[in-house]
Amino acid sequence: MSEVKRAAVVGTGTMGPGMGAVLERAGIEVRLFDVSTAALEKAKGMVEMARGVLDRLGTDSSPGGSIAFHDDLAEALADVDFVLEAAPEKLELKQQIFGEFEQHAPATAILSSNTSGIPVTKIAADLDHPGRVIGMHWSNPPHLIPMIEVIPGERTDAATVEAAEGLIAKVGYHPSRLRKEVPGFVENRVLYAIMRECLALVDEGVIDAEGLDLNVKWGIGYKLAVIPPMQLLDVAGLDIYENVASYLNADISTESGVSETVTKLTGEGKLGLKTGGGLFSYSDEELAELPKRRAAALVAVRKTLNEQAV
Repeated sequence: MSEVKRAAVVGTGTMGPGMGAVLERAGIEVRLFDVSTAALEKAKGMVEMARGVLDRLGTDSSPGGSIAFHDDLAEALADVDFVLEAAPEKLELKQQIFGEFEQHAPATAILSSNTSGIPVTKIAADLDHPGRVIGMHWSNPPHLIPMIEVIPGERTDAATVEAAEGLIAKVGYHPSRLRKEVPGFVENRVLYAIMRECLALVDEGVIDAEGLDLNVKWGIGYKLAVIPPMQLLDVAGLDIYENVASYLNADISTESGVSETVTKLTGEGKLGLKTGGGLFSYSDEELAELPKRRAAALVAVRKTLNEQAV
């Protein structure tokens, strides 16, 4: 397909506005759609916040970019080159939405899903043209994390993969293409493996939540941003890894359920930031300031990594 000039982002919850801001920055005419007018109003403020973050990052800005807000899907999809779905993680809902995409989007438009783990093959199972459907999993916050997983389904066309990676290059991000579908893809599988072991150590009383975070943040956390896992194996030495893994792997958590620390808290209605507390408690002031502070920190880290790219 030709260069993407118009794109629709369907769903303005947690990630849609940030995705829209990134696309706008690349000179693309963006339509943000949601069935909820209240969600669209909230999205306007989120877009402005994402624009401010991109300004602080100093990312290039191409002419022609814009964002419009729509509550009519057919109107939002008219004449677009690319559709990015960012709806809740429910297979039936995504299948319904993609059926509507086929009705309203141009026949040449690429249809992508920001699903964080649902197989793309299942999303496209009942479509007439599954070849133009692909997974594009952005990492949250999407205006700060410059990597997008590219997940072809079993019937995705090669041209669709090429178009998705072309769009990612256009916005200045890094594509990470999977060679085959697995639930959760790559990023979330690695993240949830880490989370499982972290929670197991807390469940077993080895360390508390605050100590665990301190250990990871100043231990492996920032190191992995510079020396990622496969490279770290070479740094450490494959023989050293083989020796340690031969006894440690057998002792690492293989829990197939959910941590008792988590289920206890969710049972009490403590869900994290959204309820004012989870593993940690937050004051109203902290809830207001944390997103800003963390965005500023991520901006600084990304700038440093760009400057020191190896």
